[in-house]
Amino acid sequence: MPLFLATVALPTSLATIYFGLLASDVYVSESRFVVRSSGKPSASPLGAILGGSGLSNASGDSYAVVDYVESRNALADSNRDGLVRKIYSRSDISLFDRFDSPFRGESLEHLYEYFGNKVAIEFDASTQVTTMTVKAYTPEDARQLNERLLQSSEQLINRLSERGRIDAIQSAQAQVDKARTAARNATVALAEFRNSSGVIDPEKQAEINLQMVSKLQDALISERAQLAQLQLYTPRNPQIPAVRTRIKTLQQEIAQLAGNTAGTPRSLSAAAARYQQLQFDAEFAGKQLATALAALQEAEGDARRKQIFVERIAAPNLPDYPLEPRRIRSILATLVLSLLLWGVIVTLIAGIREHRD
Repeated sequence: MPLFLATVALPTSLATIYFGLLASDVYVSESRFVVRSSGKPSASPLGAILGGSGLSNASGDSYAVVDYVESRNALADSNRDGLVRKIYSRSDISLFDRFDSPFRGESLEHLYEYFGNKVAIEFDASTQVTTMTVKAYTPEDARQLNERLLQSSEQLINRLSERGRIDAIQSAQAQVDKARTAARNATVALAEFRNSSGVIDPEKQAEINLQMVSKLQDALISERAQLAQLQLYTPRNPQIPAVRTRIKTLQQEIAQLAGNTAGTPRSLSAAAARYQQLQFDAEFAGKQLATALAALQEAEGDARRKQIFVERIAAPNLPDYPLEPRRIRSILATLVLSLLLWGVIVTLIAGIREHRD
Protein backbone atom coordinates (compact mmCIF):
# COMPACT_ATOMS: atom_id res chain seq x y z
CA MET A 1 0.00 0.00 0.00
CA PRO A 2 2.69 2.59 0.80
CA LEU A 3 4.36 1.68 -2.50
CA PHE A 4 1.14 2.34 -4.42
CA LEU A 5 0.67 5.65 -2.67
CA ALA A 6 4.27 6.71 -3.41
CA THR A 7 4.41 5.61 -7.05
CA VAL A 8 0.80 6.10 -8.21
CA ALA A 9 -1.37 8.14 -5.89
CA LEU A 10 1.15 10.88 -5.11
CA PRO A 11 2.37 11.61 -8.69
CA THR A 12 -1.21 11.50 -10.01
CA SER A 13 -2.40 13.84 -7.27
CA LEU A 14 0.43 16.27 -7.95
CA ALA A 15 -0.29 16.15 -11.68
CA THR A 16 -3.99 16.76 -10.99
CA ILE A 17 -3.19 19.75 -8.79
CA TYR A 18 -0.70 21.24 -11.27
CA PHE A 19 -2.57 20.65 -14.53
CA GLY A 20 -5.99 21.17 -13.00
CA LEU A 21 -5.34 24.22 -10.82
CA LEU A 22 -1.85 25.72 -11.21
CA ALA A 23 -0.80 25.45 -14.87
CA SER A 24 -1.51 28.59 -16.89
CA ASP A 25 -3.25 28.47 -20.25
CA VAL A 26 -0.82 28.61 -23.19
CA TYR A 27 -1.84 30.31 -26.45
CA VAL A 28 -0.01 29.48 -29.66
CA SER A 29 0.34 31.98 -32.52
CA GLU A 30 1.48 30.61 -35.87
CA SER A 31 2.82 32.30 -39.00
CA ARG A 32 3.91 30.89 -42.36
CA PHE A 33 6.15 32.45 -44.98
CA VAL A 34 8.49 31.72 -47.85
CA VAL A 35 11.82 33.36 -48.67
CA ARG A 36 11.73 34.25 -52.35
CA SER A 37 14.33 35.34 -54.84
CA SER A 38 13.62 36.90 -58.20
CA GLY A 39 16.66 35.34 -59.82
CA LYS A 40 16.82 31.65 -58.86
CA PRO A 41 14.73 28.87 -60.38
CA SER A 42 12.96 26.41 -58.14
CA ALA A 43 11.60 22.96 -58.93
CA SER A 44 9.42 22.59 -55.81
CA PRO A 45 5.60 22.50 -56.13
CA LEU A 46 5.21 25.88 -54.48
CA GLY A 47 8.10 27.21 -56.56
CA ALA A 48 6.27 26.15 -59.73
CA ILE A 49 3.26 28.17 -58.59
CA LEU A 50 5.41 31.19 -57.73
CA GLY A 51 7.33 30.81 -60.98
CA GLY A 52 4.43 32.34 -62.88
CA SER A 53 5.34 35.71 -61.40
CA GLY A 54 9.03 35.37 -62.32
CA LEU A 55 9.99 34.61 -58.71
CA SER A 56 11.49 31.54 -57.05
CA ASN A 57 12.42 30.28 -53.63
CA ALA A 58 15.75 30.69 -51.84
CA SER A 59 16.09 27.66 -49.58
CA GLY A 60 19.57 28.64 -48.39
CA ASP A 61 18.23 31.94 -47.10
CA SER A 62 15.31 30.12 -45.48
CA TYR A 63 17.77 28.11 -43.41
CA ALA A 64 19.45 31.40 -42.50
CA VAL A 65 16.13 32.63 -41.11
CA VAL A 66 15.73 29.40 -39.10
CA ASP A 67 19.20 29.80 -37.62
CA TYR A 68 18.50 33.43 -36.84
CA VAL A 69 15.21 32.80 -35.01
CA GLU A 70 16.91 30.16 -32.89
CA SER A 71 19.85 32.45 -32.09
CA ARG A 72 20.59 34.89 -29.29
CA ASN A 73 20.43 37.72 -31.81
CA ALA A 74 16.73 37.05 -32.35
CA LEU A 75 16.19 37.20 -28.59
CA ALA A 76 18.17 40.44 -28.33
CA ASP A 77 16.23 42.05 -31.20
CA SER A 78 12.88 40.94 -29.80
CA ASN A 79 13.75 42.00 -26.27
CA ARG A 80 15.26 45.38 -27.21
CA ASP A 81 12.51 47.13 -25.23
CA GLY A 82 12.06 44.37 -22.65
CA LEU A 83 9.09 42.78 -24.44
CA VAL A 84 10.15 39.16 -23.90
CA ARG A 85 10.76 39.58 -20.19
CA LYS A 86 7.50 41.48 -19.86
CA ILE A 87 5.19 38.97 -21.54
CA TYR A 88 6.71 35.98 -19.73
CA SER A 89 6.87 37.64 -16.30
CA ARG A 90 3.26 38.66 -15.85
CA SER A 91 1.91 38.27 -12.33
CA ASP A 92 -1.12 36.31 -13.55
CA ILE A 93 1.11 33.54 -14.93
CA SER A 94 1.61 30.50 -12.73
CA LEU A 95 4.65 30.62 -10.51
CA PHE A 96 5.79 27.37 -12.09
CA ASP A 97 5.47 28.72 -15.66
CA ARG A 98 6.64 32.32 -15.66
CA PHE A 99 10.23 33.37 -16.20
CA ASP A 100 10.84 35.43 -13.04
CA SER A 101 10.07 32.58 -10.69
CA PRO A 102 12.32 31.43 -7.83
CA PHE A 103 12.81 28.13 -9.69
CA ARG A 104 15.01 29.58 -12.45
CA GLY A 105 17.67 32.26 -12.86
CA GLU A 106 17.17 35.66 -14.43
CA SER A 107 20.36 35.96 -16.50
CA LEU A 108 20.37 36.34 -20.27
CA GLU A 109 21.39 32.70 -20.65
CA HIS A 110 18.41 31.59 -18.57
CA LEU A 111 16.16 33.87 -20.62
CA TYR A 112 17.59 32.42 -23.85
CA GLU A 113 16.91 28.88 -22.64
CA TYR A 114 13.35 29.86 -21.63
CA PHE A 115 12.86 31.69 -24.95
CA GLY A 116 13.95 28.59 -26.89
CA ASN A 117 11.17 26.57 -25.25
CA LYS A 118 8.54 29.11 -26.32
CA VAL A 119 9.56 29.75 -29.92
CA ALA A 120 9.77 27.08 -32.62
CA ILE A 121 10.54 27.41 -36.32
CA GLU A 122 10.63 24.73 -38.99
CA PHE A 123 11.50 24.83 -42.68
CA ASP A 124 9.82 22.31 -45.00
CA ALA A 125 12.22 21.66 -47.87
CA SER A 126 9.53 20.00 -49.99
CA THR A 127 7.17 22.99 -49.98
CA GLN A 128 9.78 25.67 -49.18
CA VAL A 129 7.43 26.99 -46.48
CA THR A 130 8.76 28.08 -43.10
CA THR A 131 6.42 27.78 -40.11
CA MET A 132 7.03 29.72 -36.91
CA THR A 133 5.06 29.20 -33.69
CA VAL A 134 5.21 31.28 -30.52
CA LYS A 135 3.77 30.27 -27.16
CA ALA A 136 2.62 32.85 -24.63
CA TYR A 137 0.11 33.16 -21.84
CA THR A 138 -2.20 35.65 -23.54
CA PRO A 139 -3.37 35.67 -27.17
CA GLU A 140 -2.11 39.22 -27.72
CA ASP A 141 1.37 38.43 -26.36
CA ALA A 142 1.70 35.38 -28.59
CA ARG A 143 0.77 37.31 -31.71
CA GLN A 144 2.88 40.34 -30.80
CA LEU A 145 6.05 38.30 -30.26
CA ASN A 146 5.43 36.29 -33.43
CA GLU A 147 4.97 39.51 -35.40
CA ARG A 148 8.17 40.98 -33.98
CA LEU A 149 10.19 37.87 -34.82
CA LEU A 150 8.72 37.87 -38.33
CA GLN A 151 9.64 41.51 -38.83
CA SER A 152 13.17 40.84 -37.58
CA SER A 153 13.44 37.94 -40.05
CA GLU A 154 12.32 40.22 -42.87
CA GLN A 155 14.95 42.76 -41.86
CA LEU A 156 17.60 40.02 -41.82
CA ILE A 157 16.71 38.93 -45.35
CA ASN A 158 16.71 42.54 -46.52
CA ARG A 159 20.18 43.03 -45.04
CA LEU A 160 21.48 39.86 -46.68
CA SER A 161 20.00 40.90 -50.03
CA GLU A 162 21.40 44.42 -49.77
CA ARG A 163 24.81 43.16 -48.68
CA GLY A 164 24.99 40.73 -51.62
CA ARG A 165 23.90 43.49 -54.01
CA ILE A 166 26.47 45.96 -52.65
CA ASP A 167 29.29 43.37 -52.69
CA ALA A 168 28.58 42.43 -56.31
CA ILE A 169 28.37 46.05 -57.48
CA GLN A 170 31.43 47.12 -55.49
CA SER A 171 33.49 44.29 -56.96
CA ALA A 172 32.43 45.23 -60.50
CA GLN A 173 32.99 48.93 -59.78
CA ALA A 174 36.51 48.18 -58.53
CA GLN A 175 37.27 46.47 -61.84
CA VAL A 176 35.87 49.48 -63.72
CA ASP A 177 38.02 51.89 -61.71
CA LYS A 178 41.10 49.76 -62.32
CA ALA A 179 40.40 49.52 -66.05
CA ARG A 180 39.64 53.25 -66.29
CA THR A 181 42.97 54.08 -64.63
CA ALA A 182 44.83 51.76 -67.01
CA ALA A 183 43.06 53.30 -70.03
CA ARG A 184 43.85 56.81 -68.81
CA ASN A 185 47.53 55.96 -68.27
CA ALA A 186 47.78 54.37 -71.71
CA THR A 187 46.18 57.41 -73.36
CA VAL A 188 48.51 59.77 -71.50
CA ALA A 189 51.57 57.71 -72.47
CA LEU A 190 50.52 57.79 -76.15
CA ALA A 191 49.94 61.56 -76.01
CA GLU A 192 53.33 62.16 -74.38
CA PHE A 193 55.01 60.08 -77.07
CA ARG A 194 53.36 62.12 -79.83
CA ASN A 195 54.37 65.38 -78.14
CA SER A 196 57.96 64.29 -77.64
CA SER A 197 58.38 62.86 -81.15
CA GLY A 198 56.38 65.57 -82.90
CA VAL A 199 54.62 62.91 -84.99
CA ILE A 200 50.96 61.95 -84.75
CA ASP A 201 51.36 58.57 -86.46
CA PRO A 202 54.88 57.39 -87.40
CA GLU A 203 53.54 54.71 -89.74
CA LYS A 204 51.46 57.13 -91.78
CA GLN A 205 54.24 59.70 -91.73
CA ALA A 206 56.68 57.08 -93.00
CA GLU A 207 54.31 56.24 -95.86
CA ILE A 208 54.15 59.93 -96.78
CA ASN A 209 57.94 60.18 -96.70
CA LEU A 210 58.32 57.12 -98.92
CA GLN A 211 55.87 58.57 -101.41
CA MET A 212 57.85 61.83 -101.44
CA VAL A 213 61.13 59.90 -101.90
CA SER A 214 59.58 58.07 -104.85
CA LYS A 215 58.53 61.35 -106.48
CA LEU A 216 61.95 62.89 -105.83
CA GLN A 217 63.66 59.86 -107.33
CA ASP A 218 61.49 60.20 -110.43
CA ALA A 219 62.48 63.86 -110.64
CA LEU A 220 66.15 62.92 -110.12
CA ILE A 221 66.02 60.41 -112.95
CA SER A 222 64.47 63.02 -115.22
CA GLU A 223 67.13 65.59 -114.34
CA ARG A 224 69.95 63.11 -114.88
CA ALA A 225 68.52 62.19 -118.27
CA GLN A 226 68.30 65.87 -119.22
CA LEU A 227 71.89 66.41 -118.06
CA ALA A 228 73.10 63.50 -120.12
CA GLN A 229 71.41 64.85 -123.26
CA LEU A 230 72.79 68.33 -122.74
CA GLN A 231 76.32 67.05 -122.22
CA LEU A 232 76.03 64.86 -125.32
CA TYR A 233 74.61 67.34 -127.81
CA THR A 234 75.47 70.74 -126.37
CA PRO A 235 78.44 70.39 -123.98
CA ARG A 236 78.70 74.15 -123.61
CA ASN A 237 75.03 74.70 -122.84
CA PRO A 238 74.64 77.23 -119.98
CA GLN A 239 71.79 75.15 -118.50
CA ILE A 240 74.15 72.35 -117.47
CA PRO A 241 75.27 73.94 -114.14
CA ALA A 242 71.65 74.62 -113.15
CA VAL A 243 70.69 71.00 -113.91
CA ARG A 244 73.63 69.75 -111.87
CA THR A 245 72.51 71.97 -108.97
CA ARG A 246 68.98 70.55 -109.12
CA ILE A 247 70.36 67.02 -109.20
CA LYS A 248 72.48 67.72 -106.10
CA THR A 249 69.50 69.26 -104.31
CA LEU A 250 67.28 66.27 -105.15
CA GLN A 251 69.94 63.87 -103.89
CA GLN A 252 70.19 65.75 -100.58
CA GLU A 253 66.40 65.78 -100.13
CA ILE A 254 66.17 62.07 -100.89
CA ALA A 255 68.95 61.30 -98.41
CA GLN A 256 67.32 63.43 -95.72
CA LEU A 257 63.87 61.86 -96.19
CA ALA A 258 65.37 58.37 -96.26
CA GLY A 259 67.28 59.07 -93.05
CA ASN A 260 64.14 60.34 -91.34
CA THR A 261 62.24 57.26 -92.44
CA ALA A 262 64.70 54.47 -91.55
CA GLY A 263 68.26 53.66 -90.66
CA THR A 264 68.80 55.94 -87.64
CA PRO A 265 67.85 55.67 -83.94
CA ARG A 266 65.50 58.67 -84.27
CA SER A 267 63.96 57.59 -87.56
CA LEU A 268 60.25 56.99 -88.09
CA SER A 269 60.78 53.24 -88.31
CA ALA A 270 62.36 53.22 -84.84
CA ALA A 271 59.53 55.38 -83.46
CA ALA A 272 56.92 53.18 -85.12
CA ALA A 273 57.81 50.20 -82.92
CA ARG A 274 57.31 52.24 -79.74
CA TYR A 275 54.17 53.80 -81.19
CA GLN A 276 52.69 50.41 -82.03
CA GLN A 277 53.29 49.19 -78.46
CA LEU A 278 51.68 52.29 -76.96
CA GLN A 279 48.78 52.11 -79.39
CA PHE A 280 48.26 48.43 -78.58
CA ASP A 281 48.28 49.21 -74.85
CA ALA A 282 45.72 51.99 -75.33
CA GLU A 283 43.43 49.80 -77.44
CA PHE A 284 43.74 46.89 -75.02
CA ALA A 285 43.00 49.15 -72.04
CA GLY A 286 39.99 50.56 -73.87
CA LYS A 287 38.64 47.07 -74.51
CA GLN A 288 39.21 46.15 -70.87
CA LEU A 289 37.32 49.25 -69.78
CA ALA A 290 34.42 48.41 -72.11
CA THR A 291 34.31 44.87 -70.72
CA ALA A 292 34.41 46.13 -67.13
CA LEU A 293 31.61 48.62 -67.81
CA ALA A 294 29.51 45.84 -69.35
CA ALA A 295 30.19 43.66 -66.30
CA LEU A 296 29.15 46.51 -64.00
CA GLN A 297 25.90 46.99 -65.88
CA GLU A 298 25.26 43.25 -65.73
CA ALA A 299 26.00 43.20 -61.98
CA GLU A 300 23.59 46.07 -61.41
CA GLY A 301 20.93 44.31 -63.46
CA ASP A 302 21.46 41.03 -61.60
CA ALA A 303 21.28 42.86 -58.28
CA ARG A 304 17.90 44.30 -59.25
CA ARG A 305 16.62 40.96 -60.50
CA LYS A 306 17.98 38.79 -57.67
CA GLN A 307 16.58 40.60 -54.68
CA ILE A 308 15.60 38.31 -51.79
CA PHE A 309 12.58 39.01 -49.62
CA VAL A 310 10.09 37.36 -47.27
CA GLU A 311 6.62 36.70 -48.61
CA ARG A 312 4.03 36.05 -45.93
CA ILE A 313 1.64 33.19 -46.55
CA ALA A 314 -0.13 33.40 -43.19
CA ALA A 315 0.30 36.36 -40.85
CA PRO A 316 0.64 35.72 -37.11
CA ASN A 317 -2.83 34.76 -35.91
CA LEU A 318 -4.59 35.82 -32.71
CA PRO A 319 -5.43 32.53 -30.96
CA ASP A 320 -8.89 32.36 -29.37
CA TYR A 321 -8.37 29.14 -27.43
CA PRO A 322 -5.44 27.80 -25.37
CA LEU A 323 -3.90 24.74 -26.98
CA GLU A 324 -1.80 23.91 -23.94
CA PRO A 325 -1.62 22.43 -21.42
CA ARG A 326 -3.68 19.37 -22.36
CA ARG A 327 -4.85 18.93 -18.83
CA ILE A 328 -6.87 15.70 -18.91
CA ARG A 329 -4.45 13.95 -21.22
CA SER A 330 -1.48 15.01 -19.08
CA ILE A 331 -3.17 13.72 -15.89
CA LEU A 332 -4.09 10.44 -17.56
CA ALA A 333 -0.55 10.11 -18.95
CA THR A 334 0.84 10.60 -15.45
CA LEU A 335 -1.54 7.98 -14.09
CA VAL A 336 -0.62 5.43 -16.77
CA LEU A 337 3.11 5.95 -16.34
CA SER A 338 2.77 5.74 -12.57
CA LEU A 339 0.84 2.46 -12.85
CA LEU A 340 3.50 1.08 -15.16
CA LEU A 341 6.24 2.10 -12.72
CA TRP A 342 4.27 0.59 -9.82
CA GLY A 343 3.77 -2.65 -11.76
CA VAL A 344 7.47 -2.92 -12.61
CA ILE A 345 8.49 -2.34 -9.00
CA VAL A 346 5.93 -4.86 -7.67
CA THR A 347 7.12 -7.45 -10.17
CA LEU A 348 10.76 -6.90 -9.18
CA ILE A 349 9.92 -7.19 -5.48
CA ALA A 350 7.97 -10.40 -6.08
CA GLY A 351 10.85 -11.86 -8.07
CA ILE A 352 13.35 -11.00 -5.34
CA ARG A 353 11.16 -12.61 -2.65
CA GLU A 354 10.63 -15.75 -4.75
CA HIS A 355 14.35 -16.00 -5.31
CA ARG A 356 15.02 -15.79 -1.56
CA ASP A 357 12.45 -18.49 -0.81
